Amino acid sequence: MGDPIKMAMVNIENRLPPRIKLEQLSNNLPALLPRLSVMSDIIPKDTLLWKLKLLKSASAYANSRLHAVKAEVLVLASGKDNMLPSEDEAKRLNNSLQNCIVRNFKDNGHTLLLEEGISLLTIIKGTCKYRRSRKLDSVADFLPPSRQEFKYAFDQVVGLLRVASSSVMLSTLEDGKIVKGLAGVPNEGPVLLVGYHMLLGFELYSLVEEFLREKNIMVHGIAHPEIFLGRLENSSNEFGMTDWLKVMGAVPVAARNLFKLLSTKSHVLLYPGGAREALHYKGEEYKLFWPEQQEFVRMAARFGATIVPFGAVGEDDIADLVLDYKDLMSIPVINDYVRELARDTVNIRDETRGEVANQALFFPGLLPKVPGRFYYLFGKPIQTKGREVSLKDKENANELYLHIKSQVERCLDYLLKKREEDPYRNIIDRTAYRAVYGDEVPTFKLD
Repeated sequence: MGDPIKMAMVNIENRLPPRIKLEQLSNNLPALLPRLSVMSDIIPKDTLLWKLKLLKSASAYANSRLHAVKAEVLVLASGKDNMLPSEDEAKRLNNSLQNCIVRNFKDNGHTLLLEEGISLLTIIKGTCKYRRSRKLDSVADFLPPSRQEFKYAFDQVVGLLRVASSSVMLSTLEDGKIVKGLAGVPNEGPVLLVGYHMLLGFELYSLVEEFLREKNIMVHGIAHPEIFLGRLENSSNEFGMTDWLKVMGAVPVAARNLFKLLSTKSHVLLYPGGAREALHYKGEEYKLFWPEQQEFVRMAARFGATIVPFGAVGEDDIADLVLDYKDLMSIPVINDYVRELARDTVNIRDETRGEVANQALFFPGLLPKVPGRFYYLFGKPIQTKGREVSLKDKENANELYLHIKSQVERCLDYLLKKREEDPYRNIIDRTAYRAVYGDEVPTFKLD
Protein backbone atom coordinates (compact mmCIF):
# COMPACT_ATOMS: atom_id res chain seq x y z
CA MET A 1 0.00 0.00 0.00
CA GLY A 2 2.79 2.40 0.94
CA ASP A 3 6.43 2.61 -0.03
CA PRO A 4 8.25 0.14 2.29
CA ILE A 5 11.59 1.94 1.86
CA LYS A 6 10.14 5.31 2.92
CA MET A 7 8.32 3.70 5.85
CA ALA A 8 11.54 2.01 7.01
CA MET A 9 13.50 5.29 6.72
CA VAL A 10 11.26 7.23 9.13
CA ASN A 11 13.52 6.98 12.19
CA ILE A 12 16.87 7.08 10.35
CA GLU A 13 18.92 10.26 10.64
CA ASN A 14 19.61 11.81 7.20
CA ARG A 15 23.08 13.03 8.12
CA LEU A 16 24.40 9.58 9.05
CA PRO A 17 27.13 8.03 6.86
CA PRO A 18 25.73 5.85 4.02
CA ARG A 19 27.07 2.65 5.60
CA ILE A 20 25.24 3.22 8.88
CA LYS A 21 22.05 4.33 7.10
CA LEU A 22 22.09 1.15 5.02
CA GLU A 23 22.67 -0.97 8.14
CA GLN A 24 19.72 0.61 9.97
CA LEU A 25 17.52 0.27 6.88
CA SER A 26 18.34 -3.44 6.61
CA ASN A 27 17.28 -3.87 10.25
CA ASN A 28 14.05 -1.92 9.84
CA LEU A 29 12.78 -3.66 6.70
CA PRO A 30 12.38 -7.16 8.20
CA ALA A 31 10.55 -5.66 11.20
CA LEU A 32 8.11 -4.06 8.76
CA LEU A 33 7.18 -7.27 6.95
CA PRO A 34 4.35 -8.40 9.32
CA ARG A 35 2.59 -5.07 8.63
CA LEU A 36 2.60 -5.53 4.85
CA SER A 37 -0.16 -8.12 4.74
CA VAL A 38 -2.39 -8.26 1.69
CA MET A 39 -6.09 -7.39 1.98
CA SER A 40 -7.21 -11.05 1.75
CA ASP A 41 -5.22 -11.86 4.88
CA ILE A 42 -7.05 -9.19 6.83
CA ILE A 43 -10.68 -9.38 5.65
CA PRO A 44 -12.53 -12.46 4.30
CA LYS A 45 -13.77 -12.17 0.71
CA ASP A 46 -17.50 -12.07 1.57
CA THR A 47 -16.94 -9.45 4.24
CA LEU A 48 -14.90 -7.35 1.84
CA LEU A 49 -17.64 -7.45 -0.84
CA TRP A 50 -20.27 -6.45 1.73
CA LYS A 51 -18.10 -3.55 2.94
CA LEU A 52 -17.52 -2.33 -0.61
CA LYS A 53 -21.26 -2.38 -1.29
CA LEU A 54 -21.88 -0.44 1.91
CA LEU A 55 -19.12 2.01 1.00
CA LYS A 56 -20.64 2.61 -2.45
CA SER A 57 -24.02 3.44 -0.95
CA ALA A 58 -22.53 5.75 1.68
CA SER A 59 -20.30 7.56 -0.80
CA ALA A 60 -23.25 8.23 -3.12
CA TYR A 61 -25.10 9.83 -0.21
CA ALA A 62 -22.08 11.92 0.83
CA ASN A 63 -21.26 13.02 -2.73
CA SER A 64 -24.75 14.38 -3.25
CA ARG A 65 -24.21 16.79 -0.36
CA LEU A 66 -20.60 17.89 -0.86
CA HIS A 67 -21.65 21.18 -2.45
CA ALA A 68 -23.32 22.23 0.82
CA VAL A 69 -20.19 21.78 2.97
CA LYS A 70 -18.87 25.18 4.04
CA ALA A 71 -16.17 24.03 6.46
CA GLU A 72 -12.49 24.37 5.56
CA VAL A 73 -11.12 21.11 4.17
CA LEU A 74 -7.51 20.02 3.72
CA VAL A 75 -7.03 17.07 1.34
CA LEU A 76 -3.75 15.14 1.19
CA ALA A 77 -3.15 12.97 -1.87
CA SER A 78 -0.41 10.44 -2.70
CA GLY A 79 1.13 10.20 -6.14
CA LYS A 80 2.12 6.53 -5.75
CA ASP A 81 -1.01 5.22 -4.05
CA ASN A 82 -1.37 1.65 -5.35
CA MET A 83 -4.66 1.09 -3.57
CA LEU A 84 -6.82 4.15 -4.31
CA PRO A 85 -6.79 6.86 -7.05
CA SER A 86 -5.81 9.52 -4.52
CA GLU A 87 -4.89 12.30 -6.94
CA ASP A 88 -8.06 11.97 -9.03
CA GLU A 89 -10.16 11.89 -5.88
CA ALA A 90 -8.41 14.99 -4.57
CA LYS A 91 -9.19 16.89 -7.79
CA ARG A 92 -12.84 15.85 -7.57
CA LEU A 93 -13.13 17.00 -3.96
CA ASN A 94 -11.39 20.26 -4.76
CA ASN A 95 -13.96 20.98 -7.48
CA SER A 96 -16.92 19.91 -5.32
CA LEU A 97 -16.14 21.57 -1.99
CA GLN A 98 -16.51 25.31 -1.46
CA ASN A 99 -13.43 25.82 0.71
CA CYS A 100 -10.87 23.14 -0.07
CA ILE A 101 -7.06 23.04 -0.22
CA VAL A 102 -5.22 20.13 -1.83
CA ARG A 103 -1.64 19.09 -1.23
CA ASN A 104 -0.16 16.33 -3.41
CA PHE A 105 2.82 14.20 -2.43
CA LYS A 106 3.93 12.67 -5.71
CA ASP A 107 6.60 10.36 -4.29
CA ASN A 108 4.55 8.85 -1.46
CA GLY A 109 2.25 5.85 -1.26
CA HIS A 110 -1.07 4.96 0.36
CA THR A 111 0.29 5.10 3.91
CA LEU A 112 1.26 8.73 3.48
CA LEU A 113 1.52 9.75 7.14
CA LEU A 114 3.65 6.72 8.03
CA GLU A 115 6.38 7.54 5.54
CA GLU A 116 9.63 9.46 5.86
CA GLY A 117 9.57 13.24 5.56
CA ILE A 118 5.83 13.67 6.16
CA SER A 119 4.55 15.50 9.24
CA LEU A 120 0.86 16.25 9.53
CA LEU A 121 1.52 19.18 11.87
CA THR A 122 3.95 20.70 9.36
CA ILE A 123 1.35 20.42 6.60
CA ILE A 124 -1.32 21.99 8.80
CA LYS A 125 0.99 24.91 9.68
CA GLY A 126 2.15 25.36 6.10
CA THR A 127 -1.41 25.60 4.79
CA CYS A 128 -2.43 28.05 7.56
CA LYS A 129 -4.94 25.61 9.03
CA TYR A 130 -3.63 25.88 12.58
CA ARG A 131 -5.21 28.68 14.60
CA ARG A 132 -6.53 29.41 18.06
CA SER A 133 -9.68 31.25 17.01
CA ARG A 134 -12.13 31.42 14.14
CA LYS A 135 -9.93 33.77 12.13
CA LEU A 136 -6.24 33.19 11.44
CA ASP A 137 -3.79 35.50 13.20
CA SER A 138 -0.41 35.03 11.50
CA VAL A 139 1.45 36.32 14.57
CA ALA A 140 -0.53 34.91 17.53
CA ASP A 141 -1.13 31.54 15.85
CA PHE A 142 2.48 30.95 14.86
CA LEU A 143 4.15 27.81 16.21
CA PRO A 144 7.97 27.80 16.09
CA PRO A 145 9.47 25.12 13.84
CA SER A 146 10.42 21.89 15.54
CA ARG A 147 13.94 20.51 15.38
CA GLN A 148 12.74 18.00 12.78
CA GLU A 149 11.18 20.75 10.64
CA PHE A 150 14.34 22.84 10.90
CA LYS A 151 16.55 19.98 9.75
CA TYR A 152 14.24 18.89 6.94
CA ALA A 153 13.72 22.42 5.61
CA PHE A 154 17.39 23.36 5.49
CA ASP A 155 18.78 19.94 4.55
CA GLN A 156 16.19 18.70 2.06
CA VAL A 157 14.17 21.68 0.80
CA VAL A 158 16.90 24.31 0.35
CA GLY A 159 19.92 22.13 1.13
CA LEU A 160 21.38 22.35 -2.36
CA LEU A 161 21.30 26.16 -2.40
CA ARG A 162 22.67 26.30 1.15
CA VAL A 163 25.63 24.05 0.33
CA ALA A 164 26.28 25.76 -3.01
CA SER A 165 26.24 29.30 -1.59
CA SER A 166 28.28 28.56 1.60
CA SER A 167 27.18 31.83 3.17
CA VAL A 168 29.50 34.18 5.06
CA MET A 169 27.80 36.06 7.91
CA LEU A 170 29.35 39.27 9.27
CA SER A 171 28.03 41.79 11.77
CA THR A 172 29.11 45.12 13.26
CA LEU A 173 29.69 45.68 16.97
CA GLU A 174 28.75 48.88 18.82
CA ASP A 175 32.30 50.18 18.42
CA GLY A 176 32.11 49.73 14.64
CA LYS A 177 34.29 46.62 14.47
CA ILE A 178 33.19 44.03 11.87
CA VAL A 179 33.25 40.45 13.17
CA LYS A 180 32.34 37.06 11.81
CA GLY A 181 28.98 35.75 12.94
CA LEU A 182 25.96 37.54 14.37
CA ALA A 183 27.44 38.87 17.62
CA GLY A 184 26.68 42.44 16.52
CA VAL A 185 22.94 41.80 16.23
CA PRO A 186 21.11 42.27 19.58
CA ASN A 187 19.63 39.18 21.19
CA GLU A 188 16.85 41.13 22.90
CA GLY A 189 14.01 42.36 20.75
CA PRO A 190 12.28 44.12 19.30
CA VAL A 191 14.78 44.16 16.43
CA LEU A 192 14.01 45.28 12.88
CA LEU A 193 16.38 43.90 10.23
CA VAL A 194 16.15 46.18 7.19
CA GLY A 195 18.00 45.39 3.99
CA TYR A 196 18.34 44.62 0.31
CA HIS A 197 16.18 41.90 -1.26
CA MET A 198 18.19 39.67 -3.60
CA LEU A 199 16.80 38.30 -6.85
CA LEU A 200 13.95 35.90 -5.95
CA GLY A 201 14.86 36.31 -2.29
CA PHE A 202 17.82 33.92 -2.52
CA GLU A 203 19.29 35.39 0.67
CA LEU A 204 16.31 34.47 2.89
CA TYR A 205 17.10 30.85 3.62
CA SER A 206 20.64 31.18 4.92
CA LEU A 207 19.71 34.26 6.95
CA VAL A 208 16.82 32.59 8.77
CA GLU A 209 18.84 29.42 9.28
CA GLU A 210 21.85 31.20 10.77
CA PHE A 211 19.75 33.14 13.29
CA LEU A 212 18.17 29.88 14.44
CA ARG A 213 21.45 27.99 14.47
CA GLU A 214 23.67 30.60 16.13
CA LYS A 215 21.24 32.56 18.31
CA ASN A 216 18.18 30.31 18.55
CA ILE A 217 16.13 33.30 17.35
CA MET A 218 13.16 33.03 15.02
CA VAL A 219 13.23 35.79 12.41
CA HIS A 220 9.79 36.68 11.06
CA GLY A 221 9.93 37.82 7.45
CA ILE A 222 7.37 40.36 6.24
CA ALA A 223 6.20 38.70 3.00
CA HIS A 224 4.05 39.59 0.00
CA PRO A 225 0.37 38.68 0.67
CA GLU A 226 0.21 36.64 -2.56
CA ILE A 227 2.20 33.93 -0.78
CA PHE A 228 -0.75 33.44 1.58
CA LEU A 229 -3.56 33.62 -0.98
CA GLY A 230 -2.67 30.43 -2.84
CA ARG A 231 -2.42 31.97 -6.31
CA LEU A 232 1.32 31.35 -6.55
CA GLU A 233 0.93 27.61 -6.05
CA ASN A 234 1.84 25.41 -8.98
CA SER A 235 -0.76 23.34 -10.80
CA SER A 236 0.41 20.14 -9.09
CA ASN A 237 -0.55 21.55 -5.66
CA GLU A 238 2.55 20.06 -4.07
CA PHE A 239 3.63 21.08 -0.58
CA GLY A 240 6.28 23.53 -1.69
CA MET A 241 8.34 26.61 -0.98
CA THR A 242 5.44 28.96 -0.20
CA ASP A 243 4.21 26.51 2.44
CA TRP A 244 7.66 26.24 3.99
CA LEU A 245 7.94 30.03 4.19
CA LYS A 246 4.84 30.04 6.42
CA VAL A 247 6.24 27.23 8.55
CA MET A 248 9.44 29.23 9.04
CA GLY A 249 7.73 32.39 10.29
CA ALA A 250 6.71 34.51 7.28
CA VAL A 251 3.73 36.81 7.85
CA PRO A 252 1.76 38.92 5.33
CA VAL A 253 2.92 42.51 4.95
CA ALA A 254 0.50 44.70 6.90
CA ALA A 255 0.92 47.47 9.46
CA ARG A 256 -1.03 45.47 12.04
CA ASN A 257 1.31 42.49 11.70
CA LEU A 258 4.41 44.67 12.09
CA PHE A 259 2.71 46.24 15.14
CA LYS A 260 2.05 42.82 16.70
CA LEU A 261 5.55 41.51 16.03
CA LEU A 262 7.28 44.55 17.49
CA SER A 263 4.95 44.57 20.49
CA THR A 264 5.97 40.97 21.25
CA LYS A 265 9.69 41.91 21.03
CA SER A 266 10.29 39.79 17.94
CA HIS A 267 13.09 39.91 15.39
CA VAL A 268 11.50 41.12 12.15
CA LEU A 269 12.92 40.99 8.62
CA LEU A 270 11.77 43.87 6.42
CA TYR A 271 12.53 44.70 2.79
CA PRO A 272 11.36 48.23 1.89
CA GLY A 273 12.14 47.49 -1.79
CA GLY A 274 9.83 44.47 -1.74
CA ALA A 275 9.03 42.70 -4.98
CA ARG A 276 10.58 45.49 -7.05
CA GLU A 277 14.03 44.52 -5.75
CA ALA A 278 13.43 40.76 -5.66
CA LEU A 279 12.18 40.87 -9.28
CA HIS A 280 14.50 43.53 -10.61
CA TYR A 281 15.48 44.00 -14.25
CA LYS A 282 18.80 43.39 -15.98
CA GLY A 283 21.60 45.63 -14.76
CA GLU A 284 19.79 46.52 -11.52
CA GLU A 285 21.66 44.15 -9.19
CA TYR A 286 22.26 45.67 -5.74
CA LYS A 287 20.25 48.78 -6.50
CA LEU A 288 17.74 49.86 -3.85
CA PHE A 289 14.15 50.67 -4.81
CA TRP A 290 12.77 52.08 -1.59
CA PRO A 291 9.55 54.11 -1.28
CA GLU A 292 9.70 57.82 -0.59
CA GLN A 293 7.76 57.50 2.68
CA GLN A 294 9.52 56.46 5.89
CA GLU A 295 7.03 53.60 6.37
CA PHE A 296 8.67 51.74 9.25
CA VAL A 297 10.72 54.31 11.21
CA ARG A 298 7.98 55.73 13.42
CA MET A 299 6.53 52.27 14.05
CA ALA A 300 9.95 51.08 15.23
CA ALA A 301 10.34 54.15 17.46
CA ARG A 302 6.95 53.54 19.06
CA PHE A 303 8.24 50.26 20.50
CA GLY A 304 11.85 51.35 20.99
CA ALA A 305 13.01 48.79 18.43
CA THR A 306 16.64 48.45 17.40
CA ILE A 307 17.04 48.83 13.64
CA VAL A 308 19.83 46.81 12.03
CA PRO A 309 20.59 47.71 8.37
CA PHE A 310 22.15 44.92 6.34
CA GLY A 311 23.32 44.03 2.87
CA ALA A 312 23.55 40.67 1.10
CA VAL A 313 25.36 39.93 -2.16
CA GLY A 314 25.89 36.86 -4.30
CA GLU A 315 22.90 36.57 -6.63
CA ASP A 316 25.15 37.23 -9.64
CA ASP A 317 27.40 34.37 -8.49
CA ILE A 318 24.52 31.87 -8.62
CA ALA A 319 22.74 32.70 -11.88
CA ASP A 320 22.54 35.16 -14.76
CA LEU A 321 19.29 37.01 -15.34
CA VAL A 322 18.52 36.38 -19.01
CA LEU A 323 14.78 37.21 -19.19
CA ASP A 324 13.39 40.06 -17.10
CA TYR A 325 9.93 41.63 -17.08
CA LYS A 326 10.53 43.64 -20.23
CA ASP A 327 11.76 40.57 -22.11
CA LEU A 328 8.80 38.44 -21.01
CA MET A 329 6.33 41.14 -22.07
CA SER A 330 7.77 41.02 -25.60
CA ILE A 331 7.05 37.28 -25.97
CA PRO A 332 3.57 36.36 -27.28
CA VAL A 333 1.40 34.13 -25.07
CA ILE A 334 3.78 34.53 -22.14
CA ASN A 335 2.97 38.24 -21.93
CA ASP A 336 -0.74 37.40 -21.63
CA TYR A 337 0.02 35.14 -18.68
CA VAL A 338 2.11 37.86 -16.99
CA ARG A 339 -0.67 40.43 -17.51
CA GLU A 340 -3.25 38.06 -16.06
CA LEU A 341 -1.08 37.43 -13.01
CA ALA A 342 -0.48 41.17 -12.53
CA ARG A 343 -4.20 41.93 -12.86
CA ASP A 344 -5.08 39.62 -9.96
CA THR A 345 -2.15 40.64 -7.75
CA VAL A 346 -2.85 42.39 -4.45
CA ASN A 347 -1.52 45.98 -4.46
CA ILE A 348 0.19 46.47 -1.11
CA ARG A 349 1.13 50.11 -1.68
CA ASP A 350 -1.12 52.93 -2.80
CA GLU A 351 1.61 55.25 -4.05
CA THR A 352 1.29 56.17 -7.70
CA ARG A 353 4.82 57.24 -8.45
CA GLY A 354 8.33 55.95 -8.05
CA GLU A 355 9.94 52.70 -9.11
CA VAL A 356 8.78 50.80 -6.01
CA ALA A 357 5.18 51.27 -7.17
CA ASN A 358 5.95 49.00 -10.12
CA GLN A 359 5.66 45.58 -8.42
CA ALA A 360 4.42 43.28 -11.17
CA LEU A 361 4.88 39.63 -10.19
CA PHE A 362 6.57 37.33 -12.69
CA PHE A 363 9.13 34.54 -12.76
CA PRO A 364 12.33 35.68 -14.50
CA GLY A 365 14.40 33.53 -16.81
CA LEU A 366 17.65 32.47 -15.14
CA LEU A 367 20.76 30.75 -16.43
CA PRO A 368 22.56 28.87 -13.61
CA LYS A 369 26.28 29.46 -13.09
CA VAL A 370 29.03 27.58 -11.32
CA PRO A 371 28.08 28.72 -7.79
CA GLY A 372 30.00 31.44 -6.05
CA ARG A 373 29.20 32.53 -2.53
CA PHE A 374 26.68 34.58 -0.52
CA TYR A 375 27.96 37.32 1.79
CA TYR A 376 25.98 39.13 4.50
CA LEU A 377 26.94 42.18 6.53
CA PHE A 378 24.75 43.47 9.35
CA GLY A 379 25.58 47.10 10.07
CA LYS A 380 25.89 48.91 13.38
CA PRO A 381 22.59 48.71 15.33
CA ILE A 382 20.56 51.92 15.39
CA GLN A 383 18.68 52.60 18.62
CA THR A 384 15.22 54.23 18.54
CA LYS A 385 14.46 53.79 22.25
CA GLY A 386 13.85 57.21 23.82
CA ARG A 387 13.44 58.87 20.42
CA GLU A 388 9.71 58.30 19.98
CA VAL A 389 8.83 61.99 20.45
CA SER A 390 11.51 63.34 18.11
CA LEU A 391 10.75 60.74 15.42
CA LYS A 392 7.10 61.77 15.34
CA ASP A 393 8.39 64.74 13.40
CA LYS A 394 8.30 63.88 9.70
CA GLU A 395 11.65 65.54 8.94
CA ASN A 396 13.46 63.70 11.73
CA ALA A 397 11.91 60.40 10.70
CA ASN A 398 12.89 60.99 7.08
CA GLU A 399 16.46 61.84 8.10
CA LEU A 400 16.78 58.54 9.98
CA TYR A 401 15.15 56.70 7.07
CA LEU A 402 17.74 58.07 4.62
CA HIS A 403 20.52 57.20 7.07
CA ILE A 404 19.33 53.59 7.25
CA LYS A 405 19.17 53.42 3.46
CA SER A 406 22.71 54.79 3.16
CA GLN A 407 23.93 52.18 5.66
CA VAL A 408 22.40 49.37 3.60
CA GLU A 409 24.16 50.74 0.50
CA ARG A 410 27.40 50.95 2.50
CA CYS A 411 27.07 47.28 3.51
CA LEU A 412 26.51 46.29 -0.12
CA ASP A 413 29.52 48.29 -1.32
CA TYR A 414 31.73 46.75 1.37
CA LEU A 415 30.74 43.19 0.47
CA LEU A 416 31.08 43.72 -3.29
CA LYS A 417 34.61 45.01 -2.75
CA LYS A 418 35.75 42.47 -0.16
CA ARG A 419 34.40 39.37 -1.90
CA GLU A 420 37.03 39.94 -4.60
CA GLU A 421 39.61 39.11 -1.93
CA ASP A 422 37.98 35.80 -0.95
CA PRO A 423 40.22 32.91 -2.10
CA TYR A 424 37.30 30.50 -1.64
CA ARG A 425 34.61 32.40 -3.49
CA ASN A 426 34.35 29.60 -6.08
CA ILE A 427 32.62 26.34 -5.11
CA ILE A 428 35.48 24.29 -6.59
CA ASP A 429 38.01 25.89 -4.25
CA ARG A 430 35.65 25.45 -1.27
CA THR A 431 35.08 21.78 -2.11
CA ALA A 432 38.81 21.15 -2.31
CA TYR A 433 39.32 22.88 1.06
CA ARG A 434 36.63 20.75 2.72
CA ALA A 435 38.10 17.58 1.23
CA VAL A 436 41.49 18.34 2.76
CA TYR A 437 40.61 20.04 6.06
CA GLY A 438 36.94 19.22 6.62
CA ASP A 439 36.40 22.45 8.55
CA GLU A 440 34.36 25.57 7.97
CA VAL A 441 35.69 27.29 4.86
CA PRO A 442 37.40 30.65 5.64
CA THR A 443 36.84 33.84 3.72
CA PHE A 444 38.55 37.24 3.20
CA LYS A 445 40.38 38.98 6.05
CA LEU A 446 38.26 41.43 8.01
CA ASP A 447 39.33 45.05 8.34
